[in-house]
Amino acid sequence: MKNEVNPRSLSLIKCSLLFSTMMKNTNSIKWLLIVVLLAGINNVMAQNEKPRVFVLTDIENEPDDAQSLVRFLTYSNQWDVEGIVATTSCWQRDKTAEWRIHEIVDAYGKVRENLEVHENGYPPYKYLKSIIKIGVPKFGMTGVGDDQDSQGSEWLIHCLKKEDPRPLYVQAWGGANVLAQALWKMERTLPKSELDQVIRKIRVYTISDQDDSGPWIRKNFPNIFYVVSPGYEENGGGQYHYATWSGISGDKFHGRFSGPDFAIVDNPWLDKHIRQNHGPLGAEHPHTEYLMEGDTPSFLGLVNNGLNNPERPDFGGWGGRYELYIPPFKKYMYEPETRPIWTNTQDEVWSEITNQFHTSNHATIWRWREAYQHDFAARIDWSNTPEYSKANHPPIAKLGHANEMTVYSGDKVVLSGAGSIDPDNNNLKYQWIHYKEVGTLNASRRNSLKFENLDKQVASFTAPKVDTVKTMHFILAVTDDGTPSLTRYQRVLVNVLPK
Repeated sequence: MKNEVNPRSLSLIKCSLLFSTMMKNTNSIKWLLIVVLLAGINNVMAQNEKPRVFVLTDIENEPDDAQSLVRFLTYSNQWDVEGIVATTSCWQRDKTAEWRIHEIVDAYGKVRENLEVHENGYPPYKYLKSIIKIGVPKFGMTGVGDDQDSQGSEWLIHCLKKEDPRPLYVQAWGGANVLAQALWKMERTLPKSELDQVIRKIRVYTISDQDDSGPWIRKNFPNIFYVVSPGYEENGGGQYHYATWSGISGDKFHGRFSGPDFAIVDNPWLDKHIRQNHGPLGAEHPHTEYLMEGDTPSFLGLVNNGLNNPERPDFGGWGGRYELYIPPFKKYMYEPETRPIWTNTQDEVWSEITNQFHTSNHATIWRWREAYQHDFAARIDWSNTPEYSKANHPPIAKLGHANEMTVYSGDKVVLSGAGSIDPDNNNLKYQWIHYKEVGTLNASRRNSLKFENLDKQVASFTAPKVDTVKTMHFILAVTDDGTPSLTRYQRVLVNVLPK
């Protein structure tokens, strides 16, 4: 496909072209500096292979884990699911509830054939049943050490030691002590070189710290890729309302929702579009008691929608946006962080609800709320619809150029979504989003950038004046007019060079 650019090839081409220009330019030092700078810029990655995923869930501590598992299974064709382990947490300290995982997977087994009609690659029912495991029924670090092995920790070790070069995305929806025990044991049983190889493949996303094993992992294995809003909740006075993940279904200040549309994550909408008259899997999505699906952000960033890049949390996506730094210690954290982690950052987002801008870490998720909710509703429709023509399917967003381009200050830059199509022949609308928080330009809405036709298939702008190489990210959002309307994306990285 024209827009699926191999990052390594693109870097070689870019450097070759720049070197050629450099040799023709009398100011060779300037051009050499540009080559060096551009060589350090991370290219947009094409997602050409399925991510490997391993879930740790304290399911049944409250309804949200079961809710998230229902959504997770509707996307399970987009990744290789290698384990689903029932764990403990601060809310469920001495028991696990693997029986609930089995109930939801049993419902999935009844609808898998329908899901396959609409998008192939869904894992067989018997396979999913075989990878449901049980973690140690102890809280946090009391379940780590000698004689604390469990089905879950042993299976996780098995998966981590596979001869598979792909990362393993470990999602902790509850406590993380199954991962802690696996690491504790491998540190004592594997040669350091082999352990280092394993650690390089681990990608962790934890929904806050629901036991004390997460801080222990981060402190004792400082090279592990770790996404977390660090801290714990205690009697409603802890960290959860500060955490990025809570933007999935909330953004509450002073007792009210201040920016996102709450209606499409509330029980009446979920009853109508997910639970009632939508087949066996939708019926397993329980009534919300607090906030909907607090664990879902751990995998939303893995959905192959053209926007997400799980290797670059700072790029932003359906699962939120995170930056790499050492956060300051807060009273709701177990202990100070000792090394950089991927954690909370902010986006400034316009709200149609309040007709004003809102700036928060929650907004890095809720800015995409309509798209991810409609997408879930469509997949639940698939699970209950055995005919392709009777359901809606996402459009295919394409570009009329590469995903990365290099321009000079003052150039007119044309952004094209030419070639985008819809498999159901629905009409398409286009939106170009300048993701100003991503990249190095650090543009604000108050700057002098002038854009044209951001709501058209082809948009343009004049490259700003820069003194050094700067990067800008643009998101093409292509939305159909089906029911529900569905959105897919392309990301364009623009490198702006001084003239």
